[in-house]
Amino acid sequence: MTESLPALKSPTPDAPDSLTLGAEEELHVVDLATRELVPRAPEVLDRLDPEHFSAELHRSVVETNTPVSTTLDGLREGITARRRAAIGVAESLGLGLVAAGTVPLVDVDALEVTPTTRYRRMLSEYQMLVREQLICGAQVHVGVPDRDEAVSVAQRVSPSLPVLLALSTSSPFWMGEDSGYASSRSLVWTRWPTAGDSGALHSAEEFDMLVNDLIASGTISDPKMVYFDVRPSAHVPTVELRVTDACPDVDTVVLLAGLFRALVHRAQEEHRAGKPLPPARPPLHRAAMWRAARSGLEGDLLDLPRSPVPVPAAVAVEHLVGELRPHLEALGDWEQVFDLSVRALSTGSSASRQRRALARRGRIADVVDLLVAETRGGAATSDPVTLGGVSPYAAAGDEAFPGEVMPEYTGIVPVLTALGATGLRHREDARDEEQRANGVTFSVAGEAATRLFPFDLVPRVVPADDWASLQTGLTQRVRALNAFLADVYDQRQIVTDGVVPEWVIDGSPELRASGALVSGAAIRAQVAGVDLVRDADGKWCVLEDNLRVPSGIAYAMQNRRLTESILPELPRPAGLIPVEDTPRLLKEALLAASPLDDPALVVLSQGPDDSAWFEHRMLAEAMGVPVVRSTELFVEGGRVHRLRDGKRYPVDVVYLRMGEDSLVHSPGADGMPLGPSLVAALHAGTVTLANALGNGIGDDKAVYAYVPKMIEFYLGEKPLLADVPTYLCGLPGQLSEVLSRLDELVCKPVDGYGGDRIVIGPHATADELDALRRQIRTAPHRWVAQELVRLSTHPVFDGHQLAPRHVDLRAFVFSGAGEPVVAPAALTRVAPAGSMIVNSSRGGGSKDTWLLGGE
Repeated sequence: MTESLPALKSPTPDAPDSLTLGAEEELHVVDLATRELVPRAPEVLDRLDPEHFSAELHRSVVETNTPVSTTLDGLREGITARRRAAIGVAESLGLGLVAAGTVPLVDVDALEVTPTTRYRRMLSEYQMLVREQLICGAQVHVGVPDRDEAVSVAQRVSPSLPVLLALSTSSPFWMGEDSGYASSRSLVWTRWPTAGDSGALHSAEEFDMLVNDLIASGTISDPKMVYFDVRPSAHVPTVELRVTDACPDVDTVVLLAGLFRALVHRAQEEHRAGKPLPPARPPLHRAAMWRAARSGLEGDLLDLPRSPVPVPAAVAVEHLVGELRPHLEALGDWEQVFDLSVRALSTGSSASRQRRALARRGRIADVVDLLVAETRGGAATSDPVTLGGVSPYAAAGDEAFPGEVMPEYTGIVPVLTALGATGLRHREDARDEEQRANGVTFSVAGEAATRLFPFDLVPRVVPADDWASLQTGLTQRVRALNAFLADVYDQRQIVTDGVVPEWVIDGSPELRASGALVSGAAIRAQVAGVDLVRDADGKWCVLEDNLRVPSGIAYAMQNRRLTESILPELPRPAGLIPVEDTPRLLKEALLAASPLDDPALVVLSQGPDDSAWFEHRMLAEAMGVPVVRSTELFVEGGRVHRLRDGKRYPVDVVYLRMGEDSLVHSPGADGMPLGPSLVAALHAGTVTLANALGNGIGDDKAVYAYVPKMIEFYLGEKPLLADVPTYLCGLPGQLSEVLSRLDELVCKPVDGYGGDRIVIGPHATADELDALRRQIRTAPHRWVAQELVRLSTHPVFDGHQLAPRHVDLRAFVFSGAGEPVVAPAALTRVAPAGSMIVNSSRGGGSKDTWLLGGE
């Protein structure tokens, strides 16, 4: 908004290379610790050359101006040099600079306007309009000294402005929320009374008359407050582009400058040839600008002046670049602008990248970190950005690309490569739309809003030999665990025989008196979830057991449906096991828990507030049974009933999808706590809870260390699946080893879930290890430690390319009347970049898992 660009050299008529260039960039100032916008621009400006850097309306913005240049390369050098100087000063103060339309984290009350007479007068006059101008733009100047010609040029380039705005969009977030727009900045900017299209003007005289009339009206106080989309500059002999967001990527600014200069060159030729101005259609132009702000490069644009019918943004960009080719070639800019346009369409808008950054972990701070990194000149990660193509990498321990493409992926890779980064991003958009339509969400404790369940496009293949051996080992393990649960709540023979120490059982936080209400011989874990990992050498082992309320079955099924919907061209390998039989197998196991011939089954959920509400609804629908809340159940005459529409229906089996503590305190249909009466019915044998109460002891991390011995004790068999070597801190000898190797081991509380309180020694700070040491010494029996497993990696699409991420596999085992059955759906979970924790509540994602059977 300030006018700080140095005077541009006057071009020589008819000499294209004399169309000089300059740029003004507005940069937000953020605190690198809090990531909030802060009013500390004066501290930065005090250490910078005032000839090249200046204050803006708000004290949270630094404005830069480049040297005059005749080439795009020169402009790039100027922008980069100015940024480098400003960022160096800012970072020495613990601050970062962000070239984007908006910054997501804003405390409006802490931000003030720059205390100059002009800005204070503007605040007094415009009030809220000034206070909300927490936005930044990039202004490009092209030298046009003849003011009549400059006015004509401004009129002629106007139809192409929506495409330039779309290329620049970098402000999807406004005041901490997703605005739904790619450029919320443009919405805020257009509230100025002089922003937008100037209307038809034919000469400098008409332009000056309009400005004078605006001043006379009291709407503005000086010519610098004319904020038309394109205008003859009020202080230098240029035409100035003002519609675009500030852009974190310098190449985007250079692309905009190249296209704008070509537009000016074409407009000059038309003006000098006496061609009439294009017909003005202000409402249609406003609609085109609105569409560009709404969609960015990820939706449709109006391809003006050709047609008012929307076209994909890529088509509109390609049309503009193609029609400007003669002018770009005359200016010597064709190859560079063409390459930059391809890159822009490949990487997508900054707005889209920011949304993807938020979606990965749900942290708005990640968006700010991305913008700071891109403004600094690097990427948010160390991975290079490819120009549209995706191709295999080579990484030791990778399941797909350990150095060559594994046979199971030879059909997948060509499809991903053909789609390229742009095509895969479009498929991600389709994925998100489908998930929203189907309510495929989960929630995280402490967050009001639900998140889309994160899903990566690249499927994971589990070879037939691997899956066959895993199935056998899984059924063996679950048989032993069910035997343990029955024993530990009855005779405790495994303790009497000295296989498992009594303190491991009695010291478990998950040992519950309610577990004794189930008769000893009954199956207690109708549904088991077993978390498996594959190490860098290709060996599988069990990481954790989940016998309370294992989740993920429906998400595994939904992942297959998503793949079939959004990537139908992926070739399916021979022997791919379908997932659709999973609900039938689940229902059979649940019904088998009742001694009745035709038991009535319900799914008990806490409802929409539950983190896995989508799964509860989907499984109930797939099994053809009701999903109920506690307020629909009551116990009368020792029998459980479901109340719906004033009618009562008997309930014999409850598929329990809530924790025991929640169940005990939940109200029933009669308004009384459901827990006591339900427990009484359970004791009377008139209802079965699946899974049984008290099962959490089977999830205990200390108990985990004894599962291999359980298999030998109860089954008389050798374990088929390996466990991770585990140390019990409750044993003095093992405690000493753990404390001496904290920086090498993974430490877990025995009752932890969802990655909670896990400390990975090699990744922990000295302070974190000291805090851990104190906790373990205080209550050693509450902690275990494990050797660090070098988890295998699997390719994900990270928005630009294929990149390796750590993965695990949750398999589901159903136990009913006969032998346990392994579900044909398994859930692959994916850790965020730089992490080994896969839980979705900790920023992890998921994949479609292709389990292969015998051909």
